[in-house]
Amino acid sequence: MRNRLLHASLTAAVILLSLSLPLAAQGLPSGREVAQKIHDRDVGDDMTCRQTMELIPSSGQPRVRELTVTGADRGGLRRSLLRFTAPADIAGTGFLALEDGQGGTEQFLYLPALKRSRRIVADQKGRSFVNTDFTFEDMERRPVDDSEHAVTGEDTVEGVACWILESRPKPEAQSQYTMVRAWVAKDMPLPLRVDFFSKDAEPVKRYTVLQLENIQNIWTETRVVMEDLESGHKTMLTTNEIKYNTGVDESAFSVQSLENW
Repeated sequence: MRNRLLHASLTAAVILLSLSLPLAAQGLPSGREVAQKIHDRDVGDDMTCRQTMELIPSSGQPRVRELTVTGADRGGLRRSLLRFTAPADIAGTGFLALEDGQGGTEQFLYLPALKRSRRIVADQKGRSFVNTDFTFEDMERRPVDDSEHAVTGEDTVEGVACWILESRPKPEAQSQYTMVRAWVAKDMPLPLRVDFFSKDAEPVKRYTVLQLENIQNIWTETRVVMEDLESGHKTMLTTNEIKYNTGVDESAFSVQSLENW
């Protein structure tokens, strides 16, 4: 009996000690470490791809769009140009994103009907990106130090072991979200699911990777969905073709190129 009581006491002491230890001491990485790895994930020097976008209401028929994306990662700065090619009512609409090296991203939207582009300013980044479930903020890579990060536990997504990373924007960082919770694969710095919170305890949106492929030794999300959890509306993106490291010219990423339609 005495041995059993001693064993129970020791077990309780170990549990209490583990709860009081920092996460790093329990074998979990720091939140900032995981966030930095996601930020710095290898996506090639450049890429070109063709995608299909489906706007899926909670009931009714989806609307289908076709688009191309050109991107580059040079000197740690990312830039991309997205162009819708079909259907006719959105064909030619373009979007340019340029990281400025100071922690910000300049964004420009081109509308063929106006025959000019307009800059997306900070207080517009919470708005819907061309009537999708993505916002302009979702279309940029945020600096790691804009938020406080913490690994709060472990979980699995479709059988893949993940860290649960919670990121809360600092007061000085402009964001539509109060917290972002990501399920990040342990063996690659890639979020497989992301829940977005805005004041309430329940998430308002959810991003899910539905398909991953190893293309040219780069793990690539080839089918993803963003869902508005309040309305049930979804935006699904399917990559039909993608090529990395083709030598995309820097001139592709300019307002002049954006307006060249």
